[in-house]
Amino acid sequence: MKFAVSYSTPFYGMDPDKLVGYAQRAEACGFEGLYVPEHVTLYRGATFGSVEMPTTLPYADPLDLLAFVAAATERLLLGTAVLLLPYHHPVVLAKRLATIDGLSKGRMRLLSVGLGSLPGEAEAMGVDFSTRGRRTDEAIDVLRLLWSGDADGVSHTGEFFAFEGLCSFPQPLAPLPIHIGGSSRAAARRAGLRGDGYFPGGALLPAERTAQWDLARTTSGRDDLEYTRWASTDLTPQSVAAYEAQGVTRLVVSPPTLDDLSAFAERFGLNA
Repeated sequence: MKFAVSYSTPFYGMDPDKLVGYAQRAEACGFEGLYVPEHVTLYRGATFGSVEMPTTLPYADPLDLLAFVAAATERLLLGTAVLLLPYHHPVVLAKRLATIDGLSKGRMRLLSVGLGSLPGEAEAMGVDFSTRGRRTDEAIDVLRLLWSGDADGVSHTGEFFAFEGLCSFPQPLAPLPIHIGGSSRAAARRAGLRGDGYFPGGALLPAERTAQWDLARTTSGRDDLEYTRWASTDLTPQSVAAYEAQGVTRLVVSPPTLDDLSAFAERFGLNA
């Protein structure tokens, strides 16, 4: 089992020294990587589930934050959970992700993308909320196409994006895995069709969770599809074994303090 951590600026705040200290401790403790979330904008009435979100939550730009973390670490993999792909133009995003990957010496390896659930956020970005699934599918295809191109360029004509003979350099040091986040069967199917892994949300009943993972696996036809899940810091070896029995390959936890990071790592021998 791989273990990673999540650092949410709405919870931890924007203190750069605290961020660097957390990332460096996570690296020293043996965690695989660090994930950060994204919201481009909030507004009154925006909800997370049934809870209204405070409009002043400081959601940092995830890619700028990861570039900052990369400069202060050496091994820690960089991840998003999730990057709201419909709100990023894939031609620009391909460049940004490849740049971070190059400067971090190939550590932009835990990219997870999702659709977003706030209609007002989509409206603010000029995106038709009802099309964000198709836009995400096409954006994934465009990213991979641009990263596979050579000096002659690549071409694409789709519903949302079109270009001819386009070159995008620098390229990632190796093809970037793209994991799909979400809590629906559509997300699971997308993970199977276009993803390198599935990272479902936490609010799913066991039967539905199993059905979604089965759908992702059977749709992919792959044996190496990764399965990432959120988990509590109160994990025990027995609960980790239960996750493994479900096919989970990575658990993401959020220890709130540096001491909690160290205690979790020691409990599972991460830095042994």
